[in-house]
Amino acid sequence: MPNPPICETLHLDQRKLPAEVFERISRRAGRYKEREERARQAWENFGKPGRDPQTVGNIFNVIATQGSWTPHLKIAQMQNHWDQVVGVENARHSYPVDLRDGILTIRCDSPAWTTTLTYMIPLLTDTIRRRLEGLTINEVRVTGPQQQGFSRGRMTRRPRY
Repeated sequence: MPNPPICETLHLDQRKLPAEVFERISRRAGRYKEREERARQAWENFGKPGRDPQTVGNIFNVIATQGSWTPHLKIAQMQNHWDQVVGVENARHSYPVDLRDGILTIRCDSPAWTTTLTYMIPLLTDTIRRRLEGLTINEVRVTGPQQQGFSRGRMTRRPRY
């Protein structure tokens, strides 16, 4: 006698057998179609606003504005482009030293250049405010070179009175 059909041996309902056998295959095919659909949508949305990655510059810009770094970055920008603020010849003999509480301090190589830049204070203030918006400058101070002390070496003599 030949072997009985597998459905009778395993006591399976013959009407439900194809669904039970092919259920796993049909689920796998459904996942594959979902992946294809997501890939198609991603390709169609490529380049649309909100899909492109941000540049590093944009990210640093957000960090700088939210972290209140803007004044420090403006000062660095002013130091890097000092020749555009005061002119090439004046930039060779002067440089911005400090900006605190709205007071910009500029140091010069000699008293002659100190005088020259002192006469230029209104022009400097206007140029800096125009080119570096957001940087608050209330006053500009121009100083000469640092004076050398008379004491040399480790031992100093005190005058007798």
